[in-house]
Formats: sequence, C-alpha cells, structure tokens
Amino acid sequence: MTSPIPTTPAVGGTTTVAGPPASTGRRVVVVGAGVVGLGVAAEAHRRGYLVTVVEQASGVVGSSVQNFGHVCVTAQAGDARRYALDARERWLSLGSAAGFGVAPVGTHVVARTAAEHRLLAELAVERGPDEVRLLDAAEVRAAVPVRPDPVVGGAHLPLDLLVDPRAAAPALARWLESRGVDFRWRTAARVVAPGRVTTTRGTLEADVVVVAAHHDLDRLMPDVAEAAGLRRCRLHMLRVRPAGPLGLTTPLLSGWSMVRYAALSALPAAADVAAELATADPSGAAWDVNLMATPQGSTLILGDTHLRADDAPVFQEEEGFELLLRLGRDLFGRDDMHVVERWQGTYATAPGREFLVAEPAPGVHVASVTTGIGMTTGLGLAADVLDRAGITA
Repeated sequence: MTSPIPTTPAVGGTTTVAGPPASTGRRVVVVGAGVVGLGVAAEAHRRGYLVTVVEQASGVVGSSVQNFGHVCVTAQAGDARRYALDARERWLSLGSAAGFGVAPVGTHVVARTAAEHRLLAELAVERGPDEVRLLDAAEVRAAVPVRPDPVVGGAHLPLDLLVDPRAAAPALARWLESRGVDFRWRTAARVVAPGRVTTTRGTLEADVVVVAAHHDLDRLMPDVAEAAGLRRCRLHMLRVRPAGPLGLTTPLLSGWSMVRYAALSALPAAADVAAELATADPSGAAWDVNLMATPQGSTLILGDTHLRADDAPVFQEEEGFELLLRLGRDLFGRDDMHVVERWQGTYATAPGREFLVAEPAPGVHVASVTTGIGMTTGLGLAADVLDRAGITA
C-alpha cells in the first residue's frame, strides 16, 4: 500500500484509469486520500464507476489519522447533521466490509455546572430521548470515570460512534484497493482541468474529477481556496496512558465541547456556559480549547487547542500541551497520566462555513470539510458531492 501503483502509458503520454469492469464505463479521478476522498472513491466505485485516487503521500497520513476517532453525530446541525447521519451508516457498513472496528457506544457529556446541565437539557428537548438521554450526577459518576466533584449531571448521546483513527482510514484504503480502486500513492496533482488531472507521474483522463485535498487545496487551486478564505487550523493533541485502568469506554465531552458544536452553541444556555468557562479559566479560552477524550486501548486521546493561520509551523508551544494535561488531570481526577505521544493536528478552516463545496469548472468538483468534523461528516459529504456531479448508481 505504501508504494505507487505503476501506470501504463497510453497514446500521447496519457494514462487511462485502471479498474474493474464497470457498468457505466465512466471514470472518476479523486485527488486526496483522506476520509472525504476515500468516501468519494468508495461510493463512486459502488455506483459502477472506474475510480483512481491520487495522493501525494505514501499512505493516509493527514488529519484523517490525526484526530480523536469520534463520529459526533448528535451535536451537529444543518448540513453537518444531514451528512453526519448519512456518514454514520456508511461507517458501520464500511467497517464491516473492510474489517476495521466501529463501536456504536455513543458519547458521554459531563456537566460540571448548572448552566452546562441546563444546556444539555435544552438539547434533550430539541432532539428527543432517542438522541439525548439526560443523566443525573450519580448516573454520570457510574458511567464515566470523572472526578466526582464537581459533577451536577450529564448526558449520553447514543448515535455517536468510536473508531481507531489510525486504523480506520488506512484499512478502508486497503480494502478499496483490493476491490479494484486504483491508488496512485506518492503522486501529486499539479493541474486539474475538465476531463483530466496532470500529476507528477503523467496525466489521467476522467469524466469527473473530485478534489478532496483538504487544507492543501490552496496549493493546487489557490483561487478557489482564497475565495473561501481557506486557512489551516493547528491543534495541540496528546495520547496519555494512566498508570492504572481508567475505565472510559466512550468518547467524553466537557463544557468546553458543548459551546463548540453547532447543535449546542445555538441554544439559549450556550452563552452562559461560554462566559463562565472563560471566567473560570482564561487560558483555556485564549487557547480556544475543546476538552474531550476518546479511549484507544489502554490510552486516551486528549485534546485539543485551536490556532488558525495560513500555514501550520512545525514549532509548537509547550504551554498548549501543559494546558491540556492540566485540564485532563482535573477532569478525571488523576495525576498519573503519562504522555505517550504529542502531535500537531491540522485541518482546513474557513470563516462562516463548515464545508467548501464548489464546481470551479465543468466536471471538476471540490469537497472539503472546513472545520474539525471531518470524521463525523466526510463520508456523507462525499456521497452528496457525487450526487451533485450527476454520478448516479
């Protein structure tokens, strides 16, 4: 999987897209092998198209493996909610087919103030008991291993999923490759135009091109990226291992998480929660923190901070990691969390939008998630973009 698949030159130096027999005979070229690009490849292949995926790296290495592994369905609103509900079913079916684990364990949310509990109650009214099950303080303490004081209540969001982010997307790519999708690893797209993609290893012909290059869209199609205000959001993230078993079996969200996600941030109590968080911990507000954790074996993924800029410098301030470790130790009441890994996650961001969907030229489609919900919504976005492109089953 980590070496490029050889191409066969055709007349005029152009390579044709290899693949299994397809009912349509039409070709789709996907630029980018992240979750969105893999979702496009999977769905286009299912609909009977010949598919080639062009990826500049030697494997899936970007934000699709750098994240929490949390498919956070209920906290989304608008198009993101529609994509998330669709993506949820696709994660379950693709996990079964490709052999990677998808756990329908839901998410727990801990409320540590009355305002946070009130905000969860408002979400429960809006979404109903099938999506939000309110918990009292005793139920939260029994369900998740948080420090018992202060806990005033919480909620369980049963629709959410948990995957291993380092295993899921690479396993999906391997499965697609075994099914006849043509992957061109270590191959960079240089020019995208109607009917063709010029790469560092030749030109590919296509009936439809889908560019799912995420934040690297500004390297390939700078005008589209600039028009959308596309930038990079870089994150501090940690993998920690407690000295003894922690017992967390679901993703865990905090008050810092509640005020980030659209379904909650639009509710009346959200302003009160945001104000009290900023007052109680100004450094958390300054780092635009989202305190959440997901279990991965004997470890936890703990994060994250947010800083937006045109580029993502490799140099990270230790203060961000120290903040997350302090908040995590306080949340769980554990001082024995050993840092196993720390890294800088990076995803695309754009003001006032969660998705960048465009058709800058006939037959050329752009699809990017422009906030940190790619694992949650990417597979749903992929199917929608194919519908817009007229790629039908």
